[in-house]
Amino acid sequence: MILENIKSFNKQFGYIPEIKNAERLGKKYKKYFVCGMGGSHLSADLLKIWRPDIDIVIWNDYGIPYLSKEDKENSLFIASSYSGNTEETISAFIKIKEANLPLAVVSSGGELISLAKSFSVPYILLPNDKMQPRMALGYSIKALLTLMGEKKSLEEISKLEFTLSTKTCGEVAKKLSKKLNGFVPIIYSSFRNEALAQNWKIVLNETGKIPAFYNVFPELNHNEMTGFDSKKNTQKLSSKFYFVILKDSEDDQRIIKRMNILEKLLKLKKFNIISVNINGKNRIEKIFSSINTAQWLAFYTSALYKGEPEQVPMVEDFKKMMTQ
Repeated sequence: MILENIKSFNKQFGYIPEIKNAERLGKKYKKYFVCGMGGSHLSADLLKIWRPDIDIVIWNDYGIPYLSKEDKENSLFIASSYSGNTEETISAFIKIKEANLPLAVVSSGGELISLAKSFSVPYILLPNDKMQPRMALGYSIKALLTLMGEKKSLEEISKLEFTLSTKTCGEVAKKLSKKLNGFVPIIYSSFRNEALAQNWKIVLNETGKIPAFYNVFPELNHNEMTGFDSKKNTQKLSSKFYFVILKDSEDDQRIIKRMNILEKLLKLKKFNIISVNINGKNRIEKIFSSINTAQWLAFYTSALYKGEPEQVPMVEDFKKMMTQ
């Protein structure tokens, strides 16, 4: 199933979201709070990369954050959970309703959709393709753009159905998976592309079932990299890491310089390191080409370790223990 999701990822951008209870959505908002966990807030992270002009706050915790008077008057709160049963997101929904704040829901079903129907809250019912939230980013970003009334961006992103080449992404990822086999990946990107680096890490954890970590330039130059200034007594600790730098030609030239210098330094210290270019004809194609490459990489990684790429049993076991 997950292989088909990855192969047909571009088809998600042909999805046309429909807002139920749309008459209760109200005005155009100045700010958006997206309340969601894991893969269910990743589309909002990606939207912030693409459209930094849209004021988006991501809340991935119980309840709701501190809100100013202006936040309360001019913001739409979006409870996002692909399954519809995420504990933290349901908690946020309840708190938002109690505070009588503008609210909408994005989900494929579960308790969250039931709550939305009960309270006549505007909602978008995502296609229930029985996929993991991390695989539904095309659906969820289009749902967010629909709630935000961003028609031009919806038109632009819909073109990815025909322009995003999942085959090309898969070819890049297959070669990379062989290089990373036997190592713990550390993904680095610019601060601007942090959501991409985080997504690479997440799918390697969830689909690949391996440890993986990420950080961003320039912050990592002020702390993390010194942990790899290996001496004889610490060399063994660092020997299992493989660095992957996500390079974007649109990044600040000073960031690109930092990436190149760190790459040179790490090679001098005998570390394994590789650069992966973020390619595409425009910003949104770059973002989702990188996302699909990461999906393929995690799938091939799982195959190399003979793992199960789709389910997340440790997460499910944890949820069960939380209810006890």
